[in-house]
Amino acid sequence: MRTSPSRRRHSGYVSFLLVISTGAILTILTIYAYRRAMNSHSIQSQVQLRVDYSEKEEAILRSIVAVTPNRSIRAMKSLSNVAGTREPLSWQNIFTESLALANARTSISTDLINSLNIANLKTGNSGDSALAAPGRIFTPIVADPGYFVSAGINRSLGAGYPSPLTADDATTAANDRVYPVISDYKYDPLAPASRGPQFGGRSKFNLLRYPQINFGYAKPGENFVAKRNWWAFSLDVADHDDDRTLLARSKRNFVLSIYEIPSQLSISASSFMSLGQYASGEAWEKVNIDGGIFAGKAEVTGTTDLNTLSSRRGVTLSNTTTFGNQSLTDNQADTATPFKPGVRESYQNKKDEANPVKLANQSTTGAFFPVSLASESGRVAFYPISRGQEFFDRFLHPATEPNALSTTTWNNYTIGALQCAMRIDITKVVSATDPTPTEFKFSCLNASGVRNTVDTTVTPANYPPGYYPFWVEGNSYNFGTEVVDVAYGKNGSYAYKTNVTGTVTFNNATFGDPLVGTEKIGYLKMPFERAVIPTVPVAKSCVAFYPKRVKAFLRALGAGDTSINNSVVVNVNHTGLGATIPKKPGTPCTDADYGLIMKECADLTMFTKGFSLVSNLRLYIGDDFNIVAATPPAGYTPAVTASNPTGRFLPPCSLFVPEKRYGVDVDAYKVNLSGQVGSLATDTVANAVRPLDSKNLSGNAITADRITVNLSQIRHPAEIPPITMMNWLVMIEELRR
Repeated sequence: MRTSPSRRRHSGYVSFLLVISTGAILTILTIYAYRRAMNSHSIQSQVQLRVDYSEKEEAILRSIVAVTPNRSIRAMKSLSNVAGTREPLSWQNIFTESLALANARTSISTDLINSLNIANLKTGNSGDSALAAPGRIFTPIVADPGYFVSAGINRSLGAGYPSPLTADDATTAANDRVYPVISDYKYDPLAPASRGPQFGGRSKFNLLRYPQINFGYAKPGENFVAKRNWWAFSLDVADHDDDRTLLARSKRNFVLSIYEIPSQLSISASSFMSLGQYASGEAWEKVNIDGGIFAGKAEVTGTTDLNTLSSRRGVTLSNTTTFGNQSLTDNQADTATPFKPGVRESYQNKKDEANPVKLANQSTTGAFFPVSLASESGRVAFYPISRGQEFFDRFLHPATEPNALSTTTWNNYTIGALQCAMRIDITKVVSATDPTPTEFKFSCLNASGVRNTVDTTVTPANYPPGYYPFWVEGNSYNFGTEVVDVAYGKNGSYAYKTNVTGTVTFNNATFGDPLVGTEKIGYLKMPFERAVIPTVPVAKSCVAFYPKRVKAFLRALGAGDTSINNSVVVNVNHTGLGATIPKKPGTPCTDADYGLIMKECADLTMFTKGFSLVSNLRLYIGDDFNIVAATPPAGYTPAVTASNPTGRFLPPCSLFVPEKRYGVDVDAYKVNLSGQVGSLATDTVANAVRPLDSKNLSGNAITADRITVNLSQIRHPAEIPPITMMNWLVMIEELRR
């Protein structure tokens, strides 16, 4: 057996230094890569947490906008300032409830978790929290232990914040820090002259800049009339758990505002409104609308050109509806759809071909879209304050609401009949079958703005028709330049003098002796009396009111003048029992109910701060109403517009009645309307409101060719009448650092 010799191989070696070095390098690279991955994960986690917190905060802010006005209303109601009731109205409770409504405590809703149907599902979001300490999330702008907001009242918070309101009332100032208080005793010290003494010589409203939002009650940046209640706070949801999440965020500063906006657009209604045609189907003919329109829901029919249209619940436009002669659709075969994607952009980029000079320095129609919904803007809500038929009747609700947090109660704030300075009530009638009034009660304010404690009782059967006793025989009275009617006598025997001025002595030498041997009385023609409309279609018992006679009557009573007593409510006092107690008027008005006649109302310049009438009766307007120009208030110059080419100033007036008709003795042939038109119908009304429809004395519709309409928008507080409809614009805006 042969064997081969073994092979010899070269010996080798291993470099431990190389192995260790290579291993160390690879280990370091792995650690570095791991560290980078962990840092990236941490950053992504932080970013995701920030996004999560931002989304939660946006949901919280929207919830605050929804909750706050409800709490403000409740704070104005009876018994809101009692233990157990006031606590839920506080800012602390508002913020706590907003956390729950926004589902801010979890990143995924319970319903979504249940829908996944995963057993023992656990979330790894460290941002989820019980958020049990809202005081760490919501803080006032200025350090104020125990409070959640910095109230914009009686102090300035510095540059960037709105101008503060002022309140001399200590209760209002104190409560405003704890609750969202709305009160007439909060006023703007920069506002123009007062509309009445009930505001301590200050005005409720000022000219403010409309905020930069899509809801176009006014154009963003333009002036509008309002009062701004506001509260400032800081918000940081992450601060509650930053010791656990290790996330540091800067607090975000916000201002929550409730704008009180008196109705100022050309046409306003919180209900469903139809525009462009009368109920008869006739198209609007002689109609010029210089200003915006607001409706709860709106439909526009026919060929109609408008300025702006804002709504809460939707808009339907005909295919021939235009805004400033601009169509909102390029397809004339279809109904215009203002909220269809692309329509807004097309409008904003469309050349103004009809008036190229107007926009010589800009190529498009601008950023403002003339049709808007309140829901288009985030953190914004719009609330028309409408009590419907309750607005006309002060006997439906008590004027006093005890233990309310706000110094202005809800009924007094929202019911125009309760706000009026003068009151004329039908208190007694002949019988259950004969509604002829036999007694009136008249009440007004004294020179200090306080209501007289004793009403003036008027029993027409005891006096000359339409007159009231003031002076005993032999007395004199100086009427100045006032033109009045007076009477002299007693027990059914009277002598009269009409259109007298200056000093009148009530004696036989002036009037003759209408009743020999009896001491007589001097009488003054009253601004109201019982009257009858001959046929509508049958004779109707009415109350007649004459605004022109108010000034002399108030002076004879020793009451406040017409700058204080500048509004009147005419109501039926239906609250008692018995055959001589008048019945409550029907809704809607019927021919069996009383009517209210208004005459001698062409010249209202004696009402230096405007005039308002509120009644739950059908109103018959028998004369021209408010057509005589007055001297504008100091510091105010009326704008020259298409509807007011001469820039004249008419006393700001308002009429609030469930129904109005034109004519008293005969049917009116034509009607010329100017100013603003509104409706108090509520959202529950099924039929559309047609704001320009007009009826004559007989109840027949006045035809389109006999109606001329020139509506304009209120643009200054001096144009606001004493009684008006109110709206709230609630919004939250962030103040960037």
